[in-house]
Amino acid sequence: MARGEDSDKIIINVGGTRHETYKSTLRTLPGTRLAWLAETGAQDSSDSDAAPPSASEFFFDRHPGIFAYVLNYYRTGKLHCPADVCGPLFEEELAFWGIDETDVEPCCWMTYRQHRDAEEAVDIFEPPEPDDTDDDREIPRRFGIEDCPDRSRGCCEVWQPKIWALFDDPYSSRAARGVAFASLFFILVSITTFCLETHEAFNFLYNRTELVSRGNSTHEEYRAELVTKPILTLIEGICVVWFTFEFLVRIVCCPDKVVFIRNSLNIIDFVAILPFYLEMGLSGLSSKAASDVLGFLRVVRFVRILRIFKLTRHFVGIRVLGHTLRASVNEFLLLVIFLALGVLIFATMIYYAERIGAKPGDPPEKNHFKNIPISFWWAVVTMTTLGYGDMFPQTWLGMMVGALCALAGVLTIAMPVPVIVNNFGMYYSLAMAKQKLPKKKKKHQPNPDVLTDSASFGKSEINSHRNSTQSDTCPLAAEETPCRNRSARSTLSGLAV
Repeated sequence: MARGEDSDKIIINVGGTRHETYKSTLRTLPGTRLAWLAETGAQDSSDSDAAPPSASEFFFDRHPGIFAYVLNYYRTGKLHCPADVCGPLFEEELAFWGIDETDVEPCCWMTYRQHRDAEEAVDIFEPPEPDDTDDDREIPRRFGIEDCPDRSRGCCEVWQPKIWALFDDPYSSRAARGVAFASLFFILVSITTFCLETHEAFNFLYNRTELVSRGNSTHEEYRAELVTKPILTLIEGICVVWFTFEFLVRIVCCPDKVVFIRNSLNIIDFVAILPFYLEMGLSGLSSKAASDVLGFLRVVRFVRILRIFKLTRHFVGIRVLGHTLRASVNEFLLLVIFLALGVLIFATMIYYAERIGAKPGDPPEKNHFKNIPISFWWAVVTMTTLGYGDMFPQTWLGMMVGALCALAGVLTIAMPVPVIVNNFGMYYSLAMAKQKLPKKKKKHQPNPDVLTDSASFGKSEINSHRNSTQSDTCPLAAEETPCRNRSARSTLSGLAV
């Protein structure tokens, strides 16, 4: 009996740590590397003419700490993720052992998935390395000229990637940083000019003369018009010239015109530039249609404030804020739903509370809540703790409803906000860490003799995250050739006595 138990035992040496278990335990998860190892060991021992050894020992140059969780999965059927191990490392080990990532327990799933969100954020906030030779080869590859030497390429093909990096990538060189600072300066000047144009100190009345035809007679009419001082118009013109030059250079030198046109920041650039030229072209015309178009263009001037979004190219913090808003869409929708429900409930309650609590002799003008739609405004202002004071309850019952509305608003806003704050903190810390991360000087060169035991070697469509590892056949055995099997087995520690 003891001899049968010893023959069923197997010793697995992972990174110098020996683990002893039964082959029947490894067979509980068919289709994995260890299950195939147990099956192969059983077949070899049954086919051998010699007496079966007491135990078989196999060596794997893998992470020993993670293998303890893997082996525990075979014993208990529950896969947990260690909290002190980096997520990509655990994912790589699971792929090597042929275990599906969807088998991770729900209590550890968020911990396991957290590293992927971090990797996506790091890729977004990753600043290009100016001295990286890989990036130097990547830029010409995007323009489709990587296979041509400098002497066989034209002047435009040689300078196009360099000019594109100069105007689009502030981290590519010192000259690119200078262009970025110049663009930032003109953006701030343009926004300042836009704000000063609305101040009365920079505006004056101008009497415009217009020829008006009535019947067979034509006479002149004088109309007073508020005009901005020429100094602000000149400053805005200089800024627009720079923005036009920058936009034309970028659209000419961009590697993909379609992607450039679809970019929201480039659309903002074009929309902010166009009204200025239309206004300058129509300002000399005195027709009625030209005056109407000019009036419309002056109203559309507010699109110039959209240039503030161009700051996202130069400030990581603004990109962090934008990415946080996109990542917190579900929380914002939840907040809007909570507010909508609260507004509907408390607007109805305050309307009837004011009508019930009103005295018979009170005039109708004393009640601010004429109907429920008007009460919506009061409910929104109260739940968001603004309290403008234009509408307020005047009865005891209405005051009680108002107090409940204010408390419910504070609780409603407080629930989703911590999630949004946590997202911002995570993305901001990752962005700052990526900026301060030093450049890697030495890259790891994998050993070609160990490539057959790499994590990528154990991956296949069968054991991917879309399918379960509980299959009848072993995908890892199908991928390995008999020659590799014998060579791998020969490099193991051998049989234990």
